[in-house]
Amino acid sequence: MTKDVVTLTKKMPDPLSVIAGLLSGGPDQLVGTEGEGAVVQLCDQQGRPLVSVEAPLLVQVRGEAERLLGASAPEVPYWWTEARATTGVKEAEQLAGTFAARLATLVGGTAWPPEVAWSLAVVNTEGMSAAPVPAAAQPAVDVLTDKVAVIIQDRPVVAMTAWLSDAFRAAANAELGLQIVTPAGTRLSPAVRGSLPGWPSRWVVQDERDGYYDGLSGAVLEWNNGLFATVVPPDATREDPRTPVAATFKEGLAAKGDTGERQLAISFRTVHPADDRLVLGGAVEAVWREITGEPPAGWGTEEPANLPWSLRQLTDVAHERSPAPTWLVVVGTPERPGIATVRITRTKGGVEEDVTMAFGYGPGEQPPTDAVQAAAEALATRHDLQSMLVQIRRARRDLSVPPHFEGPGVPFAFVLGAEEVRQLPGDRARRTPLAESPRELGPKTRPALYYPLPGDPSDLSGWQDFERLMRHLKGS
Repeated sequence: MTKDVVTLTKKMPDPLSVIAGLLSGGPDQLVGTEGEGAVVQLCDQQGRPLVSVEAPLLVQVRGEAERLLGASAPEVPYWWTEARATTGVKEAEQLAGTFAARLATLVGGTAWPPEVAWSLAVVNTEGMSAAPVPAAAQPAVDVLTDKVAVIIQDRPVVAMTAWLSDAFRAAANAELGLQIVTPAGTRLSPAVRGSLPGWPSRWVVQDERDGYYDGLSGAVLEWNNGLFATVVPPDATREDPRTPVAATFKEGLAAKGDTGERQLAISFRTVHPADDRLVLGGAVEAVWREITGEPPAGWGTEEPANLPWSLRQLTDVAHERSPAPTWLVVVGTPERPGIATVRITRTKGGVEEDVTMAFGYGPGEQPPTDAVQAAAEALATRHDLQSMLVQIRRARRDLSVPPHFEGPGVPFAFVLGAEEVRQLPGDRARRTPLAESPRELGPKTRPALYYPLPGDPSDLSGWQDFERLMRHLKGS
């Protein structure tokens, strides 16, 4: 059942409207705050939270409600107010729905999902009680054990919301895994997929045939000793664990066939000299312009990305947080789906930007592979490129991650930055095992090198070429 309810309004929810929404449980319901007042909570008589309401977020980027909720939104700018009901309490979900319905009615707007926010009436909460909140639990955490924090999400796309971002940080600080449980139809945002750490963290998908399975690997799971773990068959051995794979996961791609959808996936790292005048985000913009012909549409420190694209604002946020790292999400327009995650870190070598981005193309559209070398040239010439890998994937145009096998990307190109080329002994960087010689990028006196690779999704030999290249460059 739905636990999250989102209200989309043209006007900012004023205090009186929020209070009217919070009275959805009647005048006797307790109200508390978390996160230095950023989260307001409706509580039971023991003070335990039933509904948590995040501070309204002004969204100035077109297409975010459609991308993350599949919902129609007012024209930008609009306000995004998110409420989360405590899991396992039916009345709590009704409270969240009534809160959203009242807010949408009073301020003017819509609520998602529409079937939840249908009643303005006071919810009968007599005798209702929530489970005790475990120590150090975040509003988004549904189950907390000594091994993992478990979050139940029932929405079209699990996004890196403020709720989920806080849960990621809390789990990491407590040295716990994070396990996200979703129904079968849910997908992940690439921002969540890229942030999910390794074991015991995982994406747990509910399945009619196998119970639960890992949405990224397909391994069948069970709840065992305080976490979701892979099922161990009776005939498993250490040498051959025989991990069962969910039939739904294996059948996903075969059932759809080749839809003709493709993704152009690009990951790169730049290392800038530390300087108070340094402007960040320029590398992302340079690649985005070469690939799409326009700059990114927006960015933010969470999803939905709510701010119009601005190098100066992005740089100011990173400077304010330094020396702590900064994580950002960057998005494109609905007409040309694109998303990037950026991690900015201060290191001994300078200021590093680790970027992972992808652009989506539908049937009949071709990824602009001829623009890849121009993008690499821009990074090598103006943005202190260290390395870059470009792949082509058979994957969804909307860039979301489905809970079934999609197949790996195939390398299209690899780029080695000028400083890395200079550090390799002799002519190793130019003398490669590939059929085609590398191309020089940037200044002739100090060039970066561009290595063309096959990049055909139907031919996985591109990975063999890439692995041979990596072994060569490492001298092994």
